[in-house]
Order: sequence, then C-alpha cells, then structure tokens
Amino acid sequence: MGQKKTGAVVLAGGKGKRMHSRTLKQYLSLGGRPLIVYALEAFEHSPVDEIVLVVGQGERDKICQEIVKPYGFQKISAVVEGGEERYHSVYAGLKAMEGCGYVLIHDGARPLVSEAVIRRAIQGAVDYKACVAGMPVKDTIKEVDEEGFASGTPKRSCLWQIQTPQAFAYPLVRAAYDWLMEKEERQAGITDDAMVVERYGGCQVKLVEGSYENLKVTTPEDMVVAEALLAKNGFRGI
Repeated sequence: MGQKKTGAVVLAGGKGKRMHSRTLKQYLSLGGRPLIVYALEAFEHSPVDEIVLVVGQGERDKICQEIVKPYGFQKISAVVEGGEERYHSVYAGLKAMEGCGYVLIHDGARPLVSEAVIRRAIQGAVDYKACVAGMPVKDTIKEVDEEGFASGTPKRSCLWQIQTPQAFAYPLVRAAYDWLMEKEERQAGITDDAMVVERYGGCQVKLVEGSYENLKVTTPEDMVVAEALLAKNGFRGI
C-alpha cells in the first residue's frame, strides 16, 4: 500500500429525518449496538492509520462519552463538529487530517462496509489518486421529464450505484475542497466527494468494487435489511 499515512474521515452528523425517530440515526440500535459503531470498527480493524469522526453540532461530548470511550477505539485521532451540508462536514474532517498521504471518506450510515472494500478503496487511491466504491445497478433506470414522463433509458451496463468509502490522494482532495469552499456558488449541486474532485481537482475518478451489502441506512426499512445481513454474516447481537 506504500509508506504514506492513510486516514479515514467518518461522517456521523446526519439528522436522519427519514428514519422518523427522535433518536439521531448514528445512535439507533442495530444488533444491540449503536449503528455508528459498525463503520468505526471496520476502519479500526483496517489498514488505515487514523480516523477522524465528524459529528453534528453539539454532539461531540455525547459521542465521545457514549461511543468512542466505551468501545475503546484507538485509531480515532479527533472528533470534530461538522456543518449544515455534507460537504461542510467533509471539509471539517479533511482539515483535521493534515499529514496524511491518502484519505478515505465514509458515511457512518453505511454500517456494513467490509475490510475488503476498504482495502480496495485504499489501493484505488494509491493507483489512481481518486476512486469510489460502487456496484453495477441491477434495475433498469429511467430518465424522467418535469411532468414525470419517461424521457430516456440509459444503458444499464454503463451505470453504477455509488457508495462510500471514496478515497483520494490527500493533497488532491484537500485542494479541491479548498477551492469549493472559497465561493458559495461553487457548492451548488454537490452530492459527493467525487464530484468535488471531478469539478475542482481536474482528476478522473476510478470506480472500484464495493458490495451490494454496503447499503446506506436511510429509512426504517433499511434497518430491517441491515439486521438481516448482520444475522446472515454471523452477528446475532448482544
């Protein structure tokens, strides 16, 4: 993997409005443990050298007391508060990650990320400077017009569903984010880190194999699927 230090920014600041729960998504019980614990454990036991955990405003003390200390995470080097939008939170994490050669950015709401996916993302960053985990789509995708009528059918073999981690050479992604954050108008339509690097880093992004199990928990139905996948993989809860 090379000698340069590799870090991971794990995002755990989402409000989880679509979960219809008063409990913030990162604290929801999955298999008897808070959801965010799974992603943190995956990176704790991976080749990354350090982890920066990004949380919501006012959540730093709570997550340190309820997650970081009780579960004994040794690679978490900083817990920082994020901002209103995802890219604000990523930027906060990147600024706390100076000194790394490569950085992986991961949504903590993807609890089933595996060490194999993390390793492929690291190697992709080493080989290509920018990569994202993803998988080919299974369903036919339709483009629709403003009135909801089908206007086109993209070729399915050319479509992938994008996941995290997304991995980059640190100087590349940091410079791209610095440029993004200089002017608010540059932030319109930004939905993931690959877009930032594509627009403002001047670098093509390589897709590497993720996993269909690497789902993002967004709705209550996703929690049911995640529980089933944990059981399938031998985790029965505590």
